[in-house]
Amino acid sequence: MNTTKVGIPRALFYYQYYPLWKTFFEELGAEIVLSDRTTKTIMDEGSKTCIDEACLPIKIFHGHVMNIKDKVDYLFIPRFTSVSKNEYICPKFGGLPDMVRHTIKDLPPIIDTEVNLRKSGKNALKAVYEVGSFFSKDQYKIKRAYKRALESYREFREKIKKGVLPCDILDKKLRTVKKYDGRNLNIAVVGHGYNLYDRYANMNMLDKLIDKGAEIITVDMVDGEIIEKHVQVLPKRLFWNFGRKAVGSSLYFLDREDIDGIIYLMAFGCGVDSFISDLIERKIRRNKDIPFIILTLDEHTGEAGMDTRLEAFIDMIRWRYRNEDNVSAYG
Repeated sequence: MNTTKVGIPRALFYYQYYPLWKTFFEELGAEIVLSDRTTKTIMDEGSKTCIDEACLPIKIFHGHVMNIKDKVDYLFIPRFTSVSKNEYICPKFGGLPDMVRHTIKDLPPIIDTEVNLRKSGKNALKAVYEVGSFFSKDQYKIKRAYKRALESYREFREKIKKGVLPCDILDKKLRTVKKYDGRNLNIAVVGHGYNLYDRYANMNMLDKLIDKGAEIITVDMVDGEIIEKHVQVLPKRLFWNFGRKAVGSSLYFLDREDIDGIIYLMAFGCGVDSFISDLIERKIRRNKDIPFIILTLDEHTGEAGMDTRLEAFIDMIRWRYRNEDNVSAYG
């Protein structure tokens, strides 16, 4: 009897939930097949297939679907509505299975179970049983698989909280931060995980920062309680899950005395990023003189331009420390 193959595109929430999904499906006897890491071909194919108005991460996702669709029995594209109470995520995630169905031909069956935790976390178990039913009718077996999947996910999260980048964990990459003139810089990088950890999409931005002697701190490394504490200063609760995390962690970075600079990495065309990045920039400029830069990605972004901005940002920080610490961080 052949093992059922489940295809998972290496994009979007892959960087956040893959250890959970992998353990869950394998506990139910399925084989996971990942798409290749993002390449120029994957990005170009996704951009040609997807609607022009979509943001870069959605276009890349379509490219990953095309890369994997002929190799699997099922495609796993959950219909995400909410991953936290009283909050939503980008509506494109909710429509993603339908976008894929109507733009890409000759697809295998899609597992598109809705994940909606806005009103109650108990809805997660409902989604788990629905997905698990594709592989087993034994609810006890499905629940046990989910329990083990949660254990894998918690181990993944604990490593991240200790300062390990999710992309390094997923790629099983070990690294040490290079010493630079005896002093490394602590650089906070804010952005959606699929922008931060897709090395091709961001032109190896994190690796380049590390090579320049930077120690990276991302939103994912900040404890949820810390985020919740700092986001309370806003007059109204943000109803976007990522927006709350981005603002709360950025305000936390401002409170720390050891953060040397903050980078906001966003995708062109992202509605959430467009106002969250502006909100964060206003908070930073009003409250602290810390170097801050917004970098924008799309399929036309050139690596030379990205390299120049990163080099100038890091060189400016080091120059300020060597020369004058009262020079404006914003030029």
